[in-house]
Amino acid sequence: AGSEQPFVAHLMELRDRLLYSIYGVIVALIALALYPGPAKLMDWVAAPIRAHMPPDAKLIATGVLSPFIVPLKVLAIAALLLALPWIMFQAWRFVAPGLYKHEKRFVLPLILLGSFLAYAGIAFVQMYVLEHMFAFIQGFTSSSVSAMPDVASYVETILNLYLAFAAAFQVPVVVILAVRFGFVSVAQLRQFRGYALLGAAVICAIITPPDALSMLILLACMMVLYELGIILARFFAPQNSITNSDNKPLEPSAKN
Repeated sequence: AGSEQPFVAHLMELRDRLLYSIYGVIVALIALALYPGPAKLMDWVAAPIRAHMPPDAKLIATGVLSPFIVPLKVLAIAALLLALPWIMFQAWRFVAPGLYKHEKRFVLPLILLGSFLAYAGIAFVQMYVLEHMFAFIQGFTSSSVSAMPDVASYVETILNLYLAFAAAFQVPVVVILAVRFGFVSVAQLRQFRGYALLGAAVICAIITPPDALSMLILLACMMVLYELGIILARFFAPQNSITNSDNKPLEPSAKN
């Protein structure tokens, strides 16, 4: 109606959306606690490293409360991931009243794309990265050494990898937003490939564990996703951002 909501109304709306998000996480937490349960989730998370350990070897718990705390931590992270689309939907509902109709059509696909890419990054870690990372590490382990990793340290390591890859897989969303809001053009993104590679290498060196294999895998993924972002950005670019062969905006001809 052309009117703006007062600041207090925005705070109340934000509170409601945060509560709805928390309720969604609690529902996911209860559902996962009932099936498959914390123990089954812990077995699934430990499967990649168990595949490279002797058949009778197990992860050890050096802390007194670790056998209880670590599965609950895995359960909480799994519930948060399961509720991620609901959380993103609540974020969209919070910003939607301030958007135009064409902007709403633009934001919702990005939220769905971001959620899908986060799941894809985590699945890629579980099904590919951990398998090759532990195989690579075991290749350097002497036969006189028996590897018995601590369960708390292991879970912390893989959760960091989940977070790193879930964040890195958002590269196409970042690229699309940069083009949509006019920070860069598609042609400039192609020209900045070298800088993107350097920046991605620095980010990978910071957020990945101290092994070269996981860093190189993440770097390769980020560059592939960067190219995917360039392709998708063409469909989200503003209509007035058409460029000529010199990568400069076309100017309207002068009136006679």
